[in-house]
Amino acid sequence: MRKISLFICSALMVGLVSCEKELDQAPLSDASAANFYRDAADFEQAVNGIYAQLRPYPDRHFNLSEVRSDNMYATTEIGVREHEPINNFVNTLETNSLVISAWNENFNGIMRANTVLDRLNASVVPDDAQRNRFEGEARFLRALYYFDLVRLYGKVPVYDASVSPAEALEVPRSPVAEVYSLIVSDLNTAIEMLPPSHGAVNRGRATSWAAKSLLALVHLTRSAPTYGIEGPGLDVNEYAEALTLLNDVINNGPYAWVEDYSSIFDYNNENNPDIVFDIQFLSGGLGTGGTYPGTMAPNSYFNAVGIPFPAGLETKPLSSDLIETFAPEDERLGVAVQQGFTDEFGNSDPRPFFRKFLDEDDYGLDRFDWGINFPIIRYTDVLMMKAEAILQGAPGTQEEVDEIINMARVRAGLEPVSGVTLDMYLEERRREFAGEGHRWHDLVRTGQVIEEMNEWLPTEDTRNVMPETLDPNYIIYPIPFSQLQVKEGLYEQNPGY
Repeated sequence: MRKISLFICSALMVGLVSCEKELDQAPLSDASAANFYRDAADFEQAVNGIYAQLRPYPDRHFNLSEVRSDNMYATTEIGVREHEPINNFVNTLETNSLVISAWNENFNGIMRANTVLDRLNASVVPDDAQRNRFEGEARFLRALYYFDLVRLYGKVPVYDASVSPAEALEVPRSPVAEVYSLIVSDLNTAIEMLPPSHGAVNRGRATSWAAKSLLALVHLTRSAPTYGIEGPGLDVNEYAEALTLLNDVINNGPYAWVEDYSSIFDYNNENNPDIVFDIQFLSGGLGTGGTYPGTMAPNSYFNAVGIPFPAGLETKPLSSDLIETFAPEDERLGVAVQQGFTDEFGNSDPRPFFRKFLDEDDYGLDRFDWGINFPIIRYTDVLMMKAEAILQGAPGTQEEVDEIINMARVRAGLEPVSGVTLDMYLEERRREFAGEGHRWHDLVRTGQVIEEMNEWLPTEDTRNVMPETLDPNYIIYPIPFSQLQVKEGLYEQNPGY
């Protein structure tokens, strides 16, 4: 089946790339785009360009969620890789390339969505269904990019339309509640405008079910405690709203339970019934391959298995605490983690790494070109979020929670349990979604991040590179230094940095 092309070769992209060079400041409008949006084919291409900005999403959440969390102790004796300050909770991250890229990449996606929304009208796309789909996709993606930003940085500037460079310099960071207002509005509109499914030629595009699932996650995240900071939690108790959406997806959506855990991530079983929304990748040197499977394993492993790479990234070891949370018989451990390997010189390397998305027989040109899709929302996640909503106070029973958790446990080859608590739920999510970029967000959303990390630090930080204890300021990242320099006083840095 044809996947959505992540990169579009056209005059539009030339204009967008030239504009993005200025995005160290803010998302700007593209004056040359006015001559491009002439018919439905142009808008199809432009919407594909919004999807294209999802390419770095898996790497971003690996570095800023997995590496940040208790799933990884991603530090080495070298101490020079950009992910290590993320791992080590240093307070000078405003110049870190990963923090900067996350800001720019998300705002580039927002800029593209705004450009489409500003120019979309019935005169250029007369077909109502097609025009609604374009608008629904643009709003869904804009909401996703803003949700990414609010979880990472807290307050951010809100652009609900294209702006000129001069106008951008007058837009301050908006309160988190205002950012969420746009996210919720966009997703509600997307739910109304997006179709419930797409034909094979458009497989991978957002659907109304994906929008409902994402909105449920937004409600859960908004309901998190504030921790006394201007972060993603507003303590608004919207668990019932989340549950209503999740029940709709579960009861009426086209998804189904996949009995074989490993098959969910099989290169030959993409778009299986567990996938609600994912990022579509194609390998083969087209610029549409995923880079993330090649960043999770050490250089020496790829050397040993004969996969070439143009540049090197040191390994990002998993924490011993994560490995120990898996029972020996848990089938998810072997799918998600490789525990050591033999290097090209015959030496044994015991370091564990994530391999959930790695198939050594199915790569493109090198270790940064993989065709495996990356799931953003899975049906298993929808079910587990229902359990979370009930545990947090939404109407429901303990039996419903236990049933959902035991579905995942039995699939993994484990015995069922009863009386599932929030702590038990989080540990089950940790094993189920290991390597999928959820862990830090899960801890923050459920109010457990400070307690959990402060219990973990003394036993795992064997190199003494982390703070003795974490305070809530570490929950979000700093505003990139380049943004603070655009206009004096426009933005204030997040506390703690």
